[in-house]
Amino acid sequence: MVIGAAVVLFIASFLDLIGIDCPQGVDCSNFSSNAWDELGLLMSMFIAGIIGAALIVVGRAMPGRKVAGLDLGQFGVALTVFALWTAFWNIIDADNAGAGMILGLLSTIVLAAGALATPLVPALKAPLVGAPKPQVASPYGQPGHPGQGYGYPGAQQGPYGGQPGQPQPAYGGPQPGQPGPGQPSQGGQPGAPGRQDGAPAADFEPFWFAVPVARPLYGEDGSPSPIAELAPGTWYLAVEQRGPGLIAQTQDGRRGLLQDTTGIQRG
Repeated sequence: MVIGAAVVLFIASFLDLIGIDCPQGVDCSNFSSNAWDELGLLMSMFIAGIIGAALIVVGRAMPGRKVAGLDLGQFGVALTVFALWTAFWNIIDADNAGAGMILGLLSTIVLAAGALATPLVPALKAPLVGAPKPQVASPYGQPGHPGQGYGYPGAQQGPYGGQPGQPQPAYGGPQPGQPGPGQPSQGGQPGAPGRQDGAPAADFEPFWFAVPVARPLYGEDGSPSPIAELAPGTWYLAVEQRGPGLIAQTQDGRRGLLQDTTGIQRG
């Protein structure tokens, strides 16, 4: 609606501003004038309205852009209202308004109404054709698509016994077919004590995992200073269980202890 009104306003700028009753047989072309002959009226009414419409459209297509501290859309609305204000008082002051002035007033009314109604009417808030759509990225990447981070697990059987692409329980609980902490492993003696905290798990099988939020990776020697940070959306390789934590390998080959394993997603 705003674009259409701006086009009509541009056409109106070439029409006569004042109606003249020309006697038959008399050439009155020298007495007629349009907005392009009146620079003040042209800039304050016609050009201001057209620029306001352009700023509204650009502001919808590129949200966040500002002019003098105002969003482009807000600045455009102010110009369209100013154009309507100028058109109203000029047509009041005119003794015999011509087609250009009348059509210009109607155009600025539609233009200002559309500009003011856009943020208020839900139907007018629909995105413009060609406007960029926000990209929402999954925090864990897209399993089944190659190229998502280091060591990305593919759709085929993994080399470590895991089956990427199938949901598995988060780390910390016993795996199907594997003994839990404190239980004897396959072939072990019943009643044998489980592993102690801090000791490597003898029955551990490496697997891919992703963290829900950024988490620090500490040195294997128990250093209190982090050596790296695991980021969401990237797959890492758990190579060993160390008590309640995991020994993880980063993209550049560094290995460290992930102490907080809550909520991790297995590949």
